[in-house]
Amino acid sequence: MNPEVTKLIFYHSLVVLGELLIVVALVHMVYKRRSPASMIAWLLSMILIPYVSVVLYFVFGTRKRTNRYQKESIELVESPSQSYHEQNLIDGVLRSYGIDGAEENQEFILYTNPVEAYNEFMSCIEGASKSIYISTYVFKYDETTKSLLKALIRKAQAGVEVKLLIDSLGSWEIYFSQYRLKKLRQAGARVEFFMPVLRMPFRNYINLRSHRKIYLFDDEKVLSGGMNLADEYLGAEPKKDRWEDMLFLIKGASVKSFFEIFASGWYYAANERLNFTQDQTESYGGDTCVQIVPSGPDLRKDALYEALLCAIYSAQKRIWIVTPYFIPDESLSQALIIAKHKGLDIKLITPRVSNHLIADITRSSFMRELEDAGVDVELYDGAMLHAKAILFDDMGAMLGSVNLDYRSLFLNYEIATFVYSQRVVKEVESWMTTLLENSSVGTKKVTPVRRIMENLMRTIAPQM
Repeated sequence: MNPEVTKLIFYHSLVVLGELLIVVALVHMVYKRRSPASMIAWLLSMILIPYVSVVLYFVFGTRKRTNRYQKESIELVESPSQSYHEQNLIDGVLRSYGIDGAEENQEFILYTNPVEAYNEFMSCIEGASKSIYISTYVFKYDETTKSLLKALIRKAQAGVEVKLLIDSLGSWEIYFSQYRLKKLRQAGARVEFFMPVLRMPFRNYINLRSHRKIYLFDDEKVLSGGMNLADEYLGAEPKKDRWEDMLFLIKGASVKSFFEIFASGWYYAANERLNFTQDQTESYGGDTCVQIVPSGPDLRKDALYEALLCAIYSAQKRIWIVTPYFIPDESLSQALIIAKHKGLDIKLITPRVSNHLIADITRSSFMRELEDAGVDVELYDGAMLHAKAILFDDMGAMLGSVNLDYRSLFLNYEIATFVYSQRVVKEVESWMTTLLENSSVGTKKVTPVRRIMENLMRTIAPQM
């Protein structure tokens, strides 16, 4: 056959194949009932980068998994005790999805000082006598984690059950240098990587990451929040450039919810079932009501997202938000604007410059939209602000690992803690006020070219 004809047939076949894949992707989006914004973003990408974007869609485009390699769904068993917060609107929405209701806890301690957080973490490790379960997104091999590893090795050698679950992409450096974990494993600890990127590619979905921070000790107390395990989050000595973040300690009934969420992730990664060791009939009591809410591909519905919208619409006085990345969907953005039009005090506190340039460019359009509605956009001028927290009136606070962006709300495996306590609300408010004192109001004016770029990035936000 004529080489020119062969070449023509080849290129024509590629074009036809590309068009067929676009049609298949479109049918898949319609079948999965993807939002119009998400569909438009993907279709725009397929027009601008036709072949590459189609491949990326089938790699990244699905967030709820239903095939035989799926991580099993979390089944939280509701406690038989009835909290006096059951009539709370947020609590009611979450209970309707089977999420365990708010429960009283003996202790709830907030840590915003990285040295104090580190000391508490080390104290929990040293005090553990039966088990230490750790789940984290980032685990770096640095000064801080070397100390943590030494402590974990000592506990494992002493017979304490040590299990470490690390996201393989968030901690890619140690994933590709696992010889640094050899001594820990030799001591008897077990280390597993969530969705390892180089193993069983058809089982792993690189776009769905475990962003949860769960640090469990003896099934009696838990540390959680936004802090990963690396020197930029916490450490034995103060450092000027260390990130602003938050960790909190819970001791009481809610520890079991954290255990169930950790156990689900551990079973997926290690194929090992874990059993909760505490007496479940014990009455804990306490002055802090807490509700633990997982979100992600292992939940059939977006309960956390709906509870967040419910909290915004039901707020009467204020909504103060601290988040490192702000790329909301249209419903969330409009809910905040409507709340401002109702006369609420709406504040968004976010870093002036985060550690992700593309996220900074993409967020600008959303922040300017809020500013146009009268929302106070406060840009933090200190070190990188990585904490995640929302205050709703004086009623409660949402703390944990969840950022206000598409990835956190709809893709990642996350965990949020709703705290219904006037004491904790006051502590969070005091911390946020300190952040505000080191922030400046408003985004800077930009050129028309920059504004066009920001608005263009907004169209692909659902893919981020």
